[in-house]
Amino acid sequence: MIKTNVKTTTTPTYAHSADCPKLEARLEDLINELVASSLSAELLAQSLAGGMDDIATMVRAIPGHEGRLIERGIALVARCNPDLVVLTQNLRLPVTATALQLVGMNDPQHYRALTLDADHGGRKTYTPDLLIVNSRTKVAHVVDAKRSLISYESARIDELKKRMLAASLIVPDLLYKEHRRLVAEEVRIVILNAENRKTDVEAGIWPMSHLDHLVEVAGAGEAIGLLQQTFRSRITANWELARRTFIRSSSHRGGPLLPTTAAVEEAEPDDEAVQNDDEDAVTDTYVEPRLIKLGFAQVPARH
Repeated sequence: MIKTNVKTTTTPTYAHSADCPKLEARLEDLINELVASSLSAELLAQSLAGGMDDIATMVRAIPGHEGRLIERGIALVARCNPDLVVLTQNLRLPVTATALQLVGMNDPQHYRALTLDADHGGRKTYTPDLLIVNSRTKVAHVVDAKRSLISYESARIDELKKRMLAASLIVPDLLYKEHRRLVAEEVRIVILNAENRKTDVEAGIWPMSHLDHLVEVAGAGEAIGLLQQTFRSRITANWELARRTFIRSSSHRGGPLLPTTAAVEEAEPDDEAVQNDDEDAVTDTYVEPRLIKLGFAQVPARH
């Protein structure tokens, strides 16, 4: 997969901006919350005192914390646009055998105008990070945010997109029934890659710099980039403080000093949840489909 650069002659302008003190304060609170709960200087010092296993466990957890930071940050930025309804909780979408068959065996033009009944679940589910519905345009975006796609092989990405498309077939019915009669006439999927590499815009894999277009908020992608940088800087500062605290403590006790740095292989957080129940627990039944539009997220037209 190669990186796709979108050349534009003009920059789209949006009525809403991420450059506001209120949003900055909320993003700062988000960083404080995540750092205090898992990555404070005190907790890092405790991991140093616990030895290499505790240090490795702490370091391996950092990508997962950063992934959650990105997801929650996107939700906060998206809410700058009052036209958007941003859903982040209870988003387990059934992936039925019928939907998988439609997506796997047909050209998109043959299923992109169908929607399936959300009540007829399957043995698999897909849980997106966010479901963003534009109440003005009636377009819903199923969003999967990734800290990085470097460890993802092409086959794994293709499988993810297939599940996203299959799950999206039930989104209009789900929104209407379970989310206050929200209406979606078109459903699009998008994988946001915070690393801004290994992207394919036309196939629904966007760099985070394109978040502005997704939520129609100027500076949205830049805000998430700054959020990541601040988070990493805070962890680095806490690590240095913890290291110095541990060295002083060990010196006073007269005990041996543990290494102050550890080379630990960074682990990618677990992929999106996929639950497999009993193979024959649910039998798909035919339900007359309603017409919608289904496809990948689209960059707005330039002039």
